[in-house]
Amino acid sequence: MSRSEQPLPQRTDSVTASLDRVIAAIRESAGTNLVGLLLLLLGLFATFSVLLPGAFLQPGTMQSMMFQLPELGLLSLAMAIPLVSGGLNLAIIATANQAALLMAWILTTQMPPDAAGGEIWLWIIIALVAGFLLCVVIGLITGFIVAVIGVHPILVTLGTQTLITGVSIWLTRGQTLSGFPDALIHVSNETIAGIPISFGIFAVVAFGVHILLTRTVLGIRIHMIGSNLESTRFSGVDTRRVQIWVYVLSSLLCWLAAIVMMARFNSAGADIAQSYLLITILAAILGGIDPYGGFGRIT
Repeated sequence: MSRSEQPLPQRTDSVTASLDRVIAAIRESAGTNLVGLLLLLLGLFATFSVLLPGAFLQPGTMQSMMFQLPELGLLSLAMAIPLVSGGLNLAIIATANQAALLMAWILTTQMPPDAAGGEIWLWIIIALVAGFLLCVVIGLITGFIVAVIGVHPILVTLGTQTLITGVSIWLTRGQTLSGFPDALIHVSNETIAGIPISFGIFAVVAFGVHILLTRTVLGIRIHMIGSNLESTRFSGVDTRRVQIWVYVLSSLLCWLAAIVMMARFNSAGADIAQSYLLITILAAILGGIDPYGGFGRIT
């Protein structure tokens, strides 16, 4: 019997069965923490409504929350995708700050002071593209080291965080860059029908990440490698490519967070939002993401 005619190893059947169970669990998982979190949220709203009558449940209070949420929400999404894959990205804050610094440098030092109208928008687009490309490069490098070289994500992203933060401090001498065009600042300050534009951006991105993780081949594969990397590899999935995509997507979400932070703070620096790192991990896990990978979605 030739090699091509030999039966496949029995391991193939067990791997296929395992993958079937994983996919079924992914489709059935509806976020077990969701009901509990909603009840807790309702309880908090009721408590503060009693303690602060006439002050808490007001349009201004809700709008203030929506102004403050987007950057933290986007960074939590950037953390959630690697967590689903069984990894972790400790460099999300450093990546967002580095992208913000690059875009801020272009807008404050390269854009002519007398720029107006369409020229301002041109420089904003140039800055956004530069930040986008930087985040893609960071994601590719991180994903390559994790997926191809095989270094643990915690070690890789911790090193990446330290390197990026160090480079940011060295380039700026610890100073912040500020003074951006009004067209950019309006992203965080303006509202549409009472809803901040930045919150609308976050809502759209969150819905997009939900669709990505639950309705696309890439999303299913991200869940699969988070549940069992070896079984996924034996099934014929290019796990290295999927892992690289995980960190590229995470970095691109950091780019969006950088834009929102620039618009809200009207400044960029190497040490902005450092306290958000652990909060994003907590937010992702409380939102239903399994910290061990494989299960969870954005709801």
